[in-house]
Amino acid sequence: MTDLDLDDRTIVLNDAAGFEGMRAAGRLAAQVLDMLAAHVKPGVSTLALDRLAYDFVVAAGGVSATIFYRGYSHALCTSINHVICHGIPSHKPLQEGDIVNIDVTVVLNGWHGDTSRMYFAGEPPLKARRLVDLTYEAMMLGIEQAKPGNTVGDIGHAIQKLAEKNRLSVVRDFCGHGLGRRFHMAPNIVHAGRPGEGPELKPGMFFTIEPMLNLGRADARILDDGWTAVTRDRSLSAQFEHSIGITETGCEIFTLSPQGLNQPPYAA
Repeated sequence: MTDLDLDDRTIVLNDAAGFEGMRAAGRLAAQVLDMLAAHVKPGVSTLALDRLAYDFVVAAGGVSATIFYRGYSHALCTSINHVICHGIPSHKPLQEGDIVNIDVTVVLNGWHGDTSRMYFAGEPPLKARRLVDLTYEAMMLGIEQAKPGNTVGDIGHAIQKLAEKNRLSVVRDFCGHGLGRRFHMAPNIVHAGRPGEGPELKPGMFFTIEPMLNLGRADARILDDGWTAVTRDRSLSAQFEHSIGITETGCEIFTLSPQGLNQPPYAA
């Protein structure tokens, strides 16, 4: 039996071959985001970015995991300003000062690489830059808690503590997830919680950590397109995402940028 045969509640513990597969898939996903860094600027449409990403993945021998996923038809999710997640690429050009999350998931040799980063189109307002910086810090604090013997609650607590200390809210409507040969599986990684609660982390577990923090309230709503999630109060939102694997001593991040472009601004 493989993890393809299991239901969504089963937590898979992967072996060394799984780590190798996830390293390759994660690197490809990270390379997509590296490539896009030079193209995110005012006047460029998110649909143009989507085409660049699709062509890059295909040329590398990969497949976009999101095209045809539950009816979705793009290689990227592009979430601008008050869009929390799952923004759909469009012909509308980016504006000076926009912040945008770009989320990509690829499949390479059967393994999923899933990651997202924030980008600046031009020069963003100071409050937007601060939100982006703190969201990246929150993700990395959560990753620090991803080690054997800790729990999912320890990850969420670290993120929530940083957010609330800085008067930001944590979106609860969406969470991280297990992945591997499947796109979404157990465990769910909620980005708020109490230490010691939830499933215990064990070597071989693969999952994403992808906090979404808002300048305003945490409340979200889904637009009529069935995908785009926005803040109800139209406050700015930011997100970062890494795919990781629990090791014997801590965790391995599969989606680190090969070029060191892990958070903006992405200098040449």
